[in-house]
This record gives sequence, C-alpha cells and structure tokens, in this order.
Amino acid sequence: MVINRAFENIVKKSPFYAYLLLGISFRKDENVKNISIKFTKNGEIVFLYNPSVNKKPIWFVEAIILHELMHIINQHFRIKPRNKREKKIWDLAMDAAINQYIPELDARGVPLNVLIEEGHGVDNEVIFAAPPAFLIDKTAEEYFEWMMKEFEKKGDFDIEALPDSIDDHDFQSEIPVEMIIEITKDKVGKAFNMFGKKLDSGLKQNIDVILQKSTLNWETILRRFSNASIKGDKYMTPLRPNRRYDDQPGWRYEYKSKLAVILDTSASIIEEEMNQFLTEIEKIAKQDSQLILIQVDKSVTMVTEYKSGNWKDLEIYGGGETNLQPAVDLAQSKVGVEGIIIFTDGHVDVPVVKRRVLFVLSSKHNPEFIEDAVRIYGKNSVIILK
Repeated sequence: MVINRAFENIVKKSPFYAYLLLGISFRKDENVKNISIKFTKNGEIVFLYNPSVNKKPIWFVEAIILHELMHIINQHFRIKPRNKREKKIWDLAMDAAINQYIPELDARGVPLNVLIEEGHGVDNEVIFAAPPAFLIDKTAEEYFEWMMKEFEKKGDFDIEALPDSIDDHDFQSEIPVEMIIEITKDKVGKAFNMFGKKLDSGLKQNIDVILQKSTLNWETILRRFSNASIKGDKYMTPLRPNRRYDDQPGWRYEYKSKLAVILDTSASIIEEEMNQFLTEIEKIAKQDSQLILIQVDKSVTMVTEYKSGNWKDLEIYGGGETNLQPAVDLAQSKVGVEGIIIFTDGHVDVPVVKRRVLFVLSSKHNPEFIEDAVRIYGKNSVIILK
C-alpha cells in the first residue's frame, strides 16, 4: 500500500521523524479526510487514515504524514477555536505554520495573503496554505492573529469561501489535553535531543522554541522554589493534636514561599512585553507567595514587596541599558529568598545566579539568551511567553 511505502520512506530519510513515528499506529477510517490524529485512553497516538489515500501520489502521502507529525510537534491540539468562523481561520493558520517546513507542500503552497485577497482556492483544487513571503517562520497563533486583522480591514467577508484544510483538525482524544501535552512534549523533546542537529535551521529553531514554551500553571512551576520558609496563616486541624489538651485540635501554620522577582525595565522592553510580564507577575502573586519585586535596567531602579493588585499603581523605572547582575546580587543578599524569577527579553548577558532560578522570556526574545541559559542552568530554567 502507498501509505506503508510512504511510512518507510520517511523513516529512511529522517531519524528525527522516524523516532516520532515509533509507537504510532495507522488505522483505517473512512470517515476522516485523508489523515487525522487520535489519542487513546492508554496514551497511544493513532493516525486514522482514509483508504482513499492509497490512490494518491506517494509524495502527497509522505507530506500529509509529516503534516500530522508537525501538528503534534506544534501542540495544535491545545487550541479550541470559539466558533465556526474562527475555526476556519485557525485551520488555515495551522496549515501555513506547518507546510512551510514540508518542501513538497511549501513548493505548491498558496500564501495566506493571496487566499484572503482572492477569497477562494484556485479552481477548487486541493490547496496547501503557505505563509505570506513577508511573514515566514511564524507560529499558527501569529498567522491567526495576522489573518484576523486582515479580515477586520476588509470588513464584510465570506469566510466560508476559503478552502478547506488537507486533513481533519478534530484531534480526537480519550484523555485530558494536559496528559497529551506531557506525552507528546516528552517524545518530541527526546527526538530533538538526539537528532535535532540534522534538521534545517528554520525548523530547528521552531521546535526549540516550542519545547521551551510553558505548558504549566504557576502553581505547579513554583513548587520547585517552595521550601516555604515564611510563616503565614494559622488554622486549627484535628490531624495535629493539641499539646495542652488531648481532646482538642491543634494549630497548624500555612507557610509561604519567599521569591525575588526581577523585572527587566531596560529600553529594549516594549509596552507589549511589559504588559506580558506584569500579567504573569500578578498570577504569581495570587499563588500566596511573598514576592520581592526588583526593577532593573543597567542598575537596580526600585525594590518593593509586591502583592496581588499592586500592578494598578505600579510605576516602572528604567529605560536605560541592560544588566541583570546587580538585581541578581541584591536578590541573593536577601535573607530567606528561596528562588529568583527573572522577566526579560534576553537582550543581555545571562547573569550568574547561585540560587534556583527561572528565566521568563517575552515572545520577542533573543534566542541566543535561551541557548546560554539552558546550557548553564538546564532546560527547565526557561519559559517563553506566547
């Protein structure tokens, strides 16, 4: 069968994709369009394929298998469009983000800007969505945002006139999406560590960024810092006997983590990034941790205790060059600080940190900073904001 030959060809051509295909089974399903992805209750990945694909050219079948693998790599199953209109746009945005890294589809691709201008596919034939020439190497989220803005400019526009994707984007699952993320991210991470160096530079950078993206909430992230040294609220519990009266419940204290949050306020940080940072800092503050907020450009510009809601009256000081080290040194001099979280765009040298550290990079970050930080402090030391 063509699909078997396509599978074998991919395995021979690329050890990276070969590793990803390990454990993925193929199952016939006449209800799907070409190929679709299913996650079973046992955590297995199944590619459902329509038997009709065996009548298609082998290059096409190889390409759509790679297309499905790229959906997994990019974790597109995380996004659930709000309505039918947004789903149509999101489907094309996903395809454009993927197809640019598959030569057979990229060569035959129709740029999104052309599809928007013409409002339909060419002669109703199969369409492979591609990025605009001025907007390559972007994510599906970025293409979606760009398309939404373009449609707003055009005003009244028939979304249904746009062509369909080459595959189903339903992403059937019998397990929670959080579990799928952990399973797929681990698999992609192992493949990338072993064979990532052989990938094209654009695809390699794309996957590297994806693997660094945060998929955890702050409650989970902060556990790594949580020795909980600050005594907080006091409450009664029957699980702790009263030392004076045996028949009375005892007292127990909630302990809070004490964290230093360093905020890069240098001139390279634009308003959009600062808003990203403050949003995340507010989320951290709601986790019942004691936060010491340190603003820094080339030197420390302000130190204050941050509590939930303080963003409303917070003044930002800075606008100069960047040097994170003075803020790190100050944070490490604070008694009881268990960890340091640094918000920056990465256009600066990686500082020397002797305590547990987490770098939170803006979406407009410097990739070289990530490479250095991961090399020095490990892959779990960096989170990239969308």
